[in-house]
Amino acid sequence: MDFFPILQKLVVIAPGALIAITFHEAAHGFVAYRKGDPTAKILGRLTLNPLAHIDLFGTVLLPALFFFFTGFIFGYAKPVPANFLN
Repeated sequence: MDFFPILQKLVVIAPGALIAITFHEAAHGFVAYRKGDPTAKILGRLTLNPLAHIDLFGTVLLPALFFFFTGFIFGYAKPVPANFLN
């Protein structure tokens, strides 16, 4: 089995997926903060640092398993907490 095409596809897809996940979760926190909920800011989730949003299973393991077994990526990030009572 030739791993070069698989590695090439992963190098192209992974950075874009990581950037999209980071912006998506940071946007959740930013909107909650703008609407009056400081929970995301208190917990340090209003950042574009991907490490703050990575969930080991949903962002690393699950996408890797899906990619190697099916050829596409499916995963999720650590959800940004929100207090809807604020």
